Amino acid sequence: MAFGDLLEQVGSTGRFQVLHVTLLCVPMLMIASHNLLQNFVAAVPPHYCRADPNISQTQFSQRDILTVTVPLDQTGKHQSCRRYVIPQWHLLDKNGTLKQEEQDVNVSLQGCLDGWAYNLTGMTTTIIAEWDLVCDLRSFKQMGQTVYMGGVVAGSIVLGSLADKFGRCRLLIISHLLMAVAGSCAAFSTSFSVFCLCRFGCGMAVSGVILNTLSLIVEWIPTRGRTGVGTLSGYCYTVGQLIQTAIAYYVRDWRWLTFAVSSPFYVFFIFSWWFHESSRWLVLRRNFDRAIKNLKSVAKINGRHEEGDKIDIKMVQEYMKNEISCSQGSHTVLDLFRTPTMRTMTICLSAVWLSTSFAYYGLAMDLQKFGVDFYLIQVIFAAVDIPAKVIVTLTMSFIGRRPSQVGALIIAGLTVLINLMVPYDQQTLRTSLAVVGKGCLAASFSCCFLYSGELFPTIIRMEWAGDR
Repeated sequence: MAFGDLLEQVGSTGRFQVLHVTLLCVPMLMIASHNLLQNFVAAVPPHYCRADPNISQTQFSQRDILTVTVPLDQTGKHQSCRRYVIPQWHLLDKNGTLKQEEQDVNVSLQGCLDGWAYNLTGMTTTIIAEWDLVCDLRSFKQMGQTVYMGGVVAGSIVLGSLADKFGRCRLLIISHLLMAVAGSCAAFSTSFSVFCLCRFGCGMAVSGVILNTLSLIVEWIPTRGRTGVGTLSGYCYTVGQLIQTAIAYYVRDWRWLTFAVSSPFYVFFIFSWWFHESSRWLVLRRNFDRAIKNLKSVAKINGRHEEGDKIDIKMVQEYMKNEISCSQGSHTVLDLFRTPTMRTMTICLSAVWLSTSFAYYGLAMDLQKFGVDFYLIQVIFAAVDIPAKVIVTLTMSFIGRRPSQVGALIIAGLTVLINLMVPYDQQTLRTSLAVVGKGCLAASFSCCFLYSGELFPTIIRMEWAGDR
């Protein structure tokens, strides 16, 4: 006998599980908003060098000033980072009336000494326009996203390890609060460095929310229901992408957009105090009283009062005798590599997580490169997850986890490789291949989350999460 049998006694698919999973999945709707927030708050608007103030104050139109101060590139568009040292007034002569010696003027170029002018059509402002993160500072855009992903890694390591020591619920509550506070501070940051620091905190919180939500779902759901529930949580992320696009479409100011996707976590922080800590984890930590209290509460909510009243320490120890004996002593990340089977499993799953995450975020985090409206492409990228996850749910149930994982990764890899050989001007074909690849990677994520939760023992599950 094991914890699964004990869970069947108090109700494994009753009202408690429905309410528990629903409340855990609601915050997942907003996780996508933070993962992909960079696409909107760091969108790069068309820009060019601002003219010298003396020229700007003349009677010429802005179009004429742009013509005489900013040179064209090879595609016929105004350059973004260079301007004429001396205005080329002869470029306004459409009738050829200027003398040749008046046209032989200095054509030397210089940087944007007076800053940049931005075409903010379709948006109010972005961090790029506010802090001039263009030209020599254009790498700062990628730096902001790198700092955020660094927070995700740090959160996996720190919060994953702490969850095994202090419990999933406590760390989930802390993660919700951290997300709310760090996101609010990022929305009203006064400099790019402060913004990056706050986004680092958001990244840590994202890891804490995802990892602890996954563990709490898996540890209160029987094995037969994990595929469906895991897919449901994945759909919350998909719907979250659509919600983010809708919010971003109507909230064009990057500060209010950041606050809009962060403030709901104050509400999540409040109702997360209701969550029941994993009784399996509590038993393995020798906290029998609280484990029994939670099991009795689950039985009560599921309408199994008599079965709940029968639960005592002796019954719990009898049901989980094998699990308790296997959990003796302390556990660290080294346990993931201690035995050949665990070592092979850890290395293989780490490789799968790395390849899936690397390709997925490479496609999803720079929508402007596709050359189409990034609100539209975000909707398409989100919509393709729906059929992809339906298909992978069916294949995981009828074919198995491993074939589903392998198939999703192979198709995704092929589409990405083929896309590298498609000419850049064939945007429709490039975008179509990217959409197919993104859908397969979303399916791969569904397999990864379910696989990771099922293959690793409860006592070191969060150590694995931190390691990956």
